[in-house]
Amino acid sequence: MKTTSEIRQSFLEFFQTKGHTIVPSSSLVPENDPTLLFTNAGMNQFKDVFLGLEKRPYTRATTAQRCVRAGGKHNDLENVGYTARHHTFFEMMGNFSFGDYFKQDAIKFGWEYLTSPQWLGLPKEKLYVTVYETDDEAYEIWNKEVGVPTDHIIRIGDNKGAPYASDNFWAMGDTGPCGPCTEIFYDHGPDHWGGLPGSPEEDGDRYIEVWNIVFMQFNRLADGTMEKLPKPSVDTGMGLERMTAVMQHVNSNYEIDIFQTLIKEVASLLNVSDLDNKSLRVVADHIRACSYLIADGVMPSNEGRGYVLRRIIRRAVRHGNILGAKEAFFYKLVPTLAKVMGQAGEVVAQKQAHIQKALKAEEEQFARTLERGLNLLEEALAKVENNTLSGDVAFKLYDTYGFPLDLTADVCRERNIVIDEKGFEAAMTAQRERAKASSNFGVDYNNVIKVEGQTKFLGYEQTAYNAKVVGLFCNGIAVEKIESGDNAVVILDQTPFYAESGGQVGDRGEISSPLGLFQVNDTQKYGQVWGHIGQLNGGVLAIGDVVSALVNVERRQAITSNHSATHLLHAALREVLGDHVAQKGSLVSEDSLRFDFSQPEAIAKADLEEIERIVNAKIRENIQVQIGTMGIEQAKEKGAMALFGEKYGDVVRVVEMGAFSIELCGGIHVRQTGDIGLFKFVSEGAVAAGIRRVEAVTGEKAIALLHSQQQVLNQIADLLKADQASIVEKIQQLQDKAKKAEKELQNLKEKQAAQAGGELAKSAKQINGVNVIIEKLDNVDSKALRTMVDDLKNQLGSGVIAFATEIEGKVSLIVGVTKDLTAKVNAGELVGVMAAAVGGKGGGRPDMAMAGGSEPQNIPQALSLAQEWIVQKI
Repeated sequence: MKTTSEIRQSFLEFFQTKGHTIVPSSSLVPENDPTLLFTNAGMNQFKDVFLGLEKRPYTRATTAQRCVRAGGKHNDLENVGYTARHHTFFEMMGNFSFGDYFKQDAIKFGWEYLTSPQWLGLPKEKLYVTVYETDDEAYEIWNKEVGVPTDHIIRIGDNKGAPYASDNFWAMGDTGPCGPCTEIFYDHGPDHWGGLPGSPEEDGDRYIEVWNIVFMQFNRLADGTMEKLPKPSVDTGMGLERMTAVMQHVNSNYEIDIFQTLIKEVASLLNVSDLDNKSLRVVADHIRACSYLIADGVMPSNEGRGYVLRRIIRRAVRHGNILGAKEAFFYKLVPTLAKVMGQAGEVVAQKQAHIQKALKAEEEQFARTLERGLNLLEEALAKVENNTLSGDVAFKLYDTYGFPLDLTADVCRERNIVIDEKGFEAAMTAQRERAKASSNFGVDYNNVIKVEGQTKFLGYEQTAYNAKVVGLFCNGIAVEKIESGDNAVVILDQTPFYAESGGQVGDRGEISSPLGLFQVNDTQKYGQVWGHIGQLNGGVLAIGDVVSALVNVERRQAITSNHSATHLLHAALREVLGDHVAQKGSLVSEDSLRFDFSQPEAIAKADLEEIERIVNAKIRENIQVQIGTMGIEQAKEKGAMALFGEKYGDVVRVVEMGAFSIELCGGIHVRQTGDIGLFKFVSEGAVAAGIRRVEAVTGEKAIALLHSQQQVLNQIADLLKADQASIVEKIQQLQDKAKKAEKELQNLKEKQAAQAGGELAKSAKQINGVNVIIEKLDNVDSKALRTMVDDLKNQLGSGVIAFATEIEGKVSLIVGVTKDLTAKVNAGELVGVMAAAVGGKGGGRPDMAMAGGSEPQNIPQALSLAQEWIVQKI
């Protein structure tokens, strides 16, 4: 029986024998693609190649791509664990042709791999294929050339309510590359219910899709027109988990070796004997998604990708609780996962400690969140009407506190309360619509600037060069010339301008000719060409013009200093804080540098000082910056670090600053570290759970910052009439005096309160024989209020006291009840009645309670309500 790892490897080896380059899986965080929440298909990393924006050194590729579908448009989360084939994380095996082979070879490759005894050796009679209804070419290849009988070939038309809306027609979006596809299904046999594709029973578990070949042969325009692509391409996907189920003679993906190992590990941790429990499946699935997402740089948070990760972790932990977990357990599955995933588990093994720490922290935080959510639910249940909990409340518990609806339902059931599930679904639908509206999936790929050829970049050595205008665009539309005042994008055949990438901002400057002057405000990449974005400030500029391209050198120098300092900073962070530090994002501009990195807690001041000291020490060493190109594997052996979110080809650029810093980087750098001048931190803080951000300045900006800080010190010294050496001592003396004065003032307030309390005790009213004091006091702080109430309770011996006061527009309420009366008059209930009148809330013990409010004009009403309530109670 073939293992999952063996099937993964055999797929890659098969297509390697067919001339395909094995390309590593890309990150689950899509590189330079804001239209996707997560990588959800094998073709994602090749999208720019299919769009004609990028060229690779190969025309055939094969991958084992890790994918996540748990948020945004592609969201299978709620089904995971309860069906045989839904997952949050899965591996998509793929083979791709970029204008090389097409339908004939793609179909024959797939059939050979599946049926040849040398590879998977599946029985041919067990396989069925589907084609798009009008794709006669694919039908004929299957029937006449491959030999699949007609009763095993099914035509599928537009079964989704619109032209080209079909299970057998694929599109990148509403516009852009698209085309028919052909799928291969495996028959699990009559013991499983289900019908052939296209039949009413197609959703059953008998006939399962295992292979999908997309024939990208059209470009759909915004008006629906289908243009034939000049170089048709192929995108194939084979779900590894599904194919493993076939090869291991099981119907459910959760029965394959990887999941069975994980399920047994969960059961062992939680002492569960029923291995068919659906909650075991949920946990086993979710540990894969969570571990790989964290390995690829995602951390739990309240927005975006981090929010989806948080939901998956909490769903797993909730199912662990159902299984009987009493303490954190989820993180303990990571070592087993790393081992069972084979070669694909190396990234998890490398970052195992970091992944476990992040999972454990989130699991423990969720335990605290559950407690807060239960308290909120208790408050809501106390206010229900008609024995029905509002759908909005149930949704808030779900959305804000990660409180599953089934848990809310369990608590409600104990009180004979039902949930307004329609209201819950309405709130859920509204949230989905908001998420959809805020996403970027509606991209018109035909509006992306596309230019044949590529720009030769000269900016590593040059800041000025002559070039030829080869493209002009206004509002995304190609034009022959631009005139004074036009905002445009200028494409040159060669340029010294650096285009934004790797966190480094694009260059600015000017492009000039005898006939016009173009101000460059930014430089961006459009596939293989550089776009110079700006405005023509005079004259005209036309295709074919020979121009002079001049970079703003002073700005460039400031940027390069910050970029090189970022490399030194990265190395220093790892030296001081540990190897868990990994870049999670950066921004390098002329003004400053910003660096985001993995770090679970705030950096101690002493560590920040040490990091800053190390960076400046390396600057003073004036290390020669060595830059060269080499193969990616050679660079890795050399110890070069890759930067977060960057693509790397087979040949990479390596930037070395001695043995201290070695990184893969396409940016521009100083010639020696001494050119940076000076490095100074500006700030340090959190941007997400487990992610810290530091900002810093270098060179002249750092010197200006030090001057500014020196001026502040001088001003403080002048105000204190002290020299700088004694500033701290002087401030400490002032603080001591202030604390002493504050204490004396508080003592005075308490004495005044005691005196006022003596007067109030004399004015106590009798209500049904009980001493009652209800008064509005002026400008008495909360501490003095408590002192007054305690003194009055002692003086009265038996009684009820209720005070209200206003300070700076805010209301403070306090109620005190002597012990002998708390059975009749509960201070917490009484203060709640008063608080409602002044727009606030509060609570406390039966004998002492406080509340706040924001409506001081209603204090008389609150006092009146207090008296009425006391009369009723006693």
